Amino acid sequence: MEIIAGDIGGTKSWLAWVAIDESASQTLRFERVYASAAFSDAGGLLRQFMRDAQMAAAPDCLTLALPGVVERKQARLTNLDWTLDADALGMALDIPVVQFINDFQAAALAVATLTERDTLMLNPSPVQSGGVRAITGAGTGLGLAWMQADADGRYHAYATEGGHIDFAPANAQQSRLLDFVRRESVAAGQPAHVSWERLVSGLGLGAIYRFCCFDSAGTLPLITADGARVSELAAQGDAVANATLDLFIDLYGAWVGNVALLYQPAGGLYIAGGVAIHLQQRIQSPRFMAACTDKGRMRGVVERTPIFLITNKRLGVQGAITLSCQPTAFNRNLARTEL
Repeated sequence: MEIIAGDIGGTKSWLAWVAIDESASQTLRFERVYASAAFSDAGGLLRQFMRDAQMAAAPDCLTLALPGVVERKQARLTNLDWTLDADALGMALDIPVVQFINDFQAAALAVATLTERDTLMLNPSPVQSGGVRAITGAGTGLGLAWMQADADGRYHAYATEGGHIDFAPANAQQSRLLDFVRRESVAAGQPAHVSWERLVSGLGLGAIYRFCCFDSAGTLPLITADGARVSELAAQGDAVANATLDLFIDLYGAWVGNVALLYQPAGGLYIAGGVAIHLQQRIQSPRFMAACTDKGRMRGVVERTPIFLITNKRLGVQGAITLSCQPTAFNRNLARTEL
C-alpha cells in the first residue's frame, strides 16, 4: 500500500510518502517539510508534494494530522485559515482513502513508536505498565491528548481541545499578564477570552514579550517579536527577552502540572512540540519542574508523575503513518484510535 502521511501545522507542514507491505514494514519513498503559509489550501500543498515526490501514480491512502477539531470527514484548522473535506480532497487528488485525525491524537499514537533516543526524562518517576498516558505540547498552538489501555493492554488515543481552557494566573505578575492580553484582544476587536494556548505557544511568546516590555518600562516594543526572535534576543543578553522566556517557562510548567492533575498519567506524561525542543535547556531547568509541581496540597500527585520531553521532530508524521496501517479500526470510530 502506498500512502501519504502528513502533519499539518500553523507554521509548517511535514509530509511523507511511505510504502507499507503486508507485514506492516515501512519504506520511506519521499519526505519534505513546507511552510504552510506558502499555500492557500491543503489541496495546493498536497499537489506540490506529489509533484515533488515524482511518483508514477497517486497513493492508495492519505492520512493527515490536523490542528483543530476533526468532525467525521471535515476539519477547520485552528491557526491556519484552511477548511478540509476528506471526500472533496480525495476526488480532487484521485486518492481513494482520505482520513483525518487531530494532530495530538496522532502524536499520542506515535508515542509507541519512540525509542529511548527520542525522549528525555524530566521527572524520574517509575512508569506504571498500562497506566494512563497524556501528551501535550506547544507549537503554533497548544495541543493535548490522552491514552488509556483496555483489558488487553491496547491503548486507545483520545483527542481534546484542552489548550483552549481558560488561563488561570498563579501570582500577581501573571494576573497583570492576563489583564494585558485581554485588553489587547478587545482593542483589536477580538474576544476577551484568554486561553492557555494564547500564552503557552509560539504565538504566545510574542504576547508575553510585549507584556514584559510594558510591565518593565511602561511602553510597548518598537519591534514585532515572534518566538524565534525572542530567543535570539535572549541569546544576545537582552534582559526583557530573558524575562519573557522565564515567564514562559513558568507558564509552561504550570500547564504541564495541570495536565498531570487532570489525568494522573502514571503511564507517562509526554511533552511534544517544536517550542519545547527549541527551548530544551530551559525545559530541563529546575525552574520548569518547580512551576510544574507548585500545586499546593496536590504537589505529590505531580511529583509521582513520570514526565518526558520528546525530542523527535517528526512525531505527528509517525502518528499519521501508524494510523494508515489500521484504517479499518479508525473508520469504525473516528473519536478513538487504537494501538
